[in-house]
Amino acid sequence: MNNTIRVFIVDDHTLFREGLTRLLEREPRFKVVGSVGSNEEALEQLARLEVDVLIADYDLGTSTAVPLFTELAKRGKRLKSLLVTAGVADRDALELIRLGVAGIVHKQRAPEELQRSILDVAEGKVVLDQDYLKSLVEAASAAPEGLRLTDRERTILKLLLEGNSNKEISAKLTMSESAVKAALQQLFAKTGVRSRSQLVRIALEELRHEL
Repeated sequence: MNNTIRVFIVDDHTLFREGLTRLLEREPRFKVVGSVGSNEEALEQLARLEVDVLIADYDLGTSTAVPLFTELAKRGKRLKSLLVTAGVADRDALELIRLGVAGIVHKQRAPEELQRSILDVAEGKVVLDQDYLKSLVEAASAAPEGLRLTDRERTILKLLLEGNSNKEISAKLTMSESAVKAALQQLFAKTGVRSRSQLVRIALEELRHEL
């Protein structure tokens, strides 16, 4: 992305918000347009701000981030979102992905890795730390028997869950990027979703038996 990425931060720890703001604003690619400590403040400001990536912690002291994303979904405001957290309950992680969260990463990530995760989410990619991914797969509900994948679709979906981009999937499977895009579109059509994050949610909840 060539344009500045407008970031909004929701975390109840002031020191973390301030530290993340300083970290991001050292890079000309990022501009922090808002930084708050509660769901209520976030909803008030997000109603009037233009935001490219929403960064939120799961644990917001007296609440979690689930009500925030639930309300945003009700308002039809689905933002590219990254959960940067010290921990998240498995059931809530699945719900947050259903609500459109594209990434879940640990707060202890190195600054460069965190910046890369924000860029990936801004570009429409799915970012899931492997520890969280393993936990989500184990927590996902049993799958219905109606939907079946081809071997190629199954492999592509596994690579998508591991956080690979289209280019990386293309290289690993020795196929063109256009073929990868076509396969993903086929998966979108087969599962009835419209985004990579929704496809991840379907994979975790309904296609676990295929993986």
